[in-house]
Amino acid sequence: MNRLPKIAMGAWAWGNDGTFGNDYTAEDLKAVYEAAMKNGLTLWDTAVVYGMGTSENILGELTKDTPREELLLSTKFTPQIEDGTVQAMQNMLDGSKERLHTDVIDIYWIHNPMDVEKYTPMLIPLAQSGQIREIGVSNHSLTEIKRANEILGKAGLKVSAVQNHYSLLNRSSEESGILDYCKENGIVFYAYMVLEQGALSGNYDTDHLFPEDSDRGKAYNPMMPQIERLTKVLAEIGRAHGISAAQTATAWAVTKGTLPIIGVTKVHHVEDAVKAAAVILAKEEIELMEKTADELGLSTIRYWEKKME
Repeated sequence: MNRLPKIAMGAWAWGNDGTFGNDYTAEDLKAVYEAAMKNGLTLWDTAVVYGMGTSENILGELTKDTPREELLLSTKFTPQIEDGTVQAMQNMLDGSKERLHTDVIDIYWIHNPMDVEKYTPMLIPLAQSGQIREIGVSNHSLTEIKRANEILGKAGLKVSAVQNHYSLLNRSSEESGILDYCKENGIVFYAYMVLEQGALSGNYDTDHLFPEDSDRGKAYNPMMPQIERLTKVLAEIGRAHGISAAQTATAWAVTKGTLPIIGVTKVHHVEDAVKAAAVILAKEEIELMEKTADELGLSTIRYWEKKME
């Protein structure tokens, strides 16, 4: 696979599924795509369930004229929506390939574990036939990751990537030993929701809440008085590096040895990611951010997730 950039571009918000409260078209996002590619941020992460194909369709529309070797595409099999046939994973992959205008997916993930014994083996023929280049598992616990690796190992394959919710407000993948396991086994850990869907961006506070009817508003608005304490610390540390609160939270994830997936819907999101990737935070700065976050006592684990143990 091509060398991975330090940050992946996330297309979850492109799915218009109500999570972010916005509607986007390929035309809206064309400048965002071009800015990312120009800056070497060539890894794009999506999933079938992000708007039930909408995100993949938009991404496919934007990428179709880009030489395939200049691009890394990451998408997911979601067990909750499989069609119940023995070819369920192949069928879902076929739909993704069609929407993304490609014959091969660079990283293909099992989105949620549900049944590791049932779904992990389905990846094997997809990898052996060259339809997927690398295998990832998302929202899996350490026990589930290890078991997936055992199953794949019998076919000479392995888990190459783990993608879990990881942020200053949810470090359960670190506390459970998943990050250490990934480092020891050459697995890339992808951190999603590093900015807690914008709650850690510094753009929201008790005077500037998320839209009440959005999924984000329901989840984060009640926590905003506490979150505001953390974003002030992020902004303060960021000032010393000439970056924003959002960039500081992203730089934290990079410094921790993870590959953050940053949702991008505006050109400045891309520009912010480029700057954040270049910042090295001091040990004392990391400790202050983590101490502040821990003192808040918040849980941002969402309805589709579990605490990693």
